[in-house]
Amino acid sequence: MAKHIKPPSGGFFISIYNTCMPKFAANLSMLFTDLPFLDRFGAARAAGFEAVEFLFPYAWPAAQIAAQLRGHDLQLVLFNLPPGDWDAGDRGMACDPARLEQFRASVDRARDYALALGVKQVHCMAGKVPPGLPHDVARATYLGNLRYAAGQLQPHGIDVLIEPINHFDMPGYFLNGSRQALDIIAESGCANLFLQYDIYHMQRMEGELSNTIRSNLAQIRHLQVADNPGRHEPGTGEINYRHLFALLDELGYDGWLGCEYLPAGDTRAGLGWRTALTAPAG
Repeated sequence: MAKHIKPPSGGFFISIYNTCMPKFAANLSMLFTDLPFLDRFGAARAAGFEAVEFLFPYAWPAAQIAAQLRGHDLQLVLFNLPPGDWDAGDRGMACDPARLEQFRASVDRARDYALALGVKQVHCMAGKVPPGLPHDVARATYLGNLRYAAGQLQPHGIDVLIEPINHFDMPGYFLNGSRQALDIIAESGCANLFLQYDIYHMQRMEGELSNTIRSNLAQIRHLQVADNPGRHEPGTGEINYRHLFALLDELGYDGWLGCEYLPAGDTRAGLGWRTALTAPAG
């Protein structure tokens, strides 16, 4: 990315080129799954990652996860609020008016883990719309819960992120599109509520990846990558990741890109895309 700067004394403009190569965070819920969860931190560092993310930390004491982060000099950039009963099909509960108290308890639990692990952003899953619940009631519930979560977490310097998820992979999920998410963020009035933009999900739902990112980067705090079809490594499908990575460089995006994909084979063997898709063309 070029910045043109005029010297104070006048004269010719000069160009300073900044290299903002993408920063990739390993998603430990999807990568290195041949290893027990706590062993994946070391595997991520050995593979060259400086940061990690994952779905949920709650099955392990925060102190154990913190020890892995310290021991391998890793930054934890994101995890999700408790989703309810994942094994029973819950994918969050924020749009369900019957679970307000459970949701508020989930915010407290996420806050405690975030503070213990040094995390500055958490993802609040919207959840599936309960059968028969009118859309406007689900939306109002979701908006109210987001305002509550944002209000509880803001004093601790923690941002709340919301992520549209495609309805092919997660039928019934409330939040499906970037415009829907951006409208909710705007209506919330919360200064610490932002968009988590998953390139795979949005390719399946709406396309227009470049224009959406360019137009809404100020509201995007985290991106995630996977290709389509298959949700495998970038470069294995139809998404032009070389172009998107160059675009993010051009726009000066300095956040993390979570590698939330399903490896087509061994995780380590498939990591060459990081260099192949970010190296200068030629």
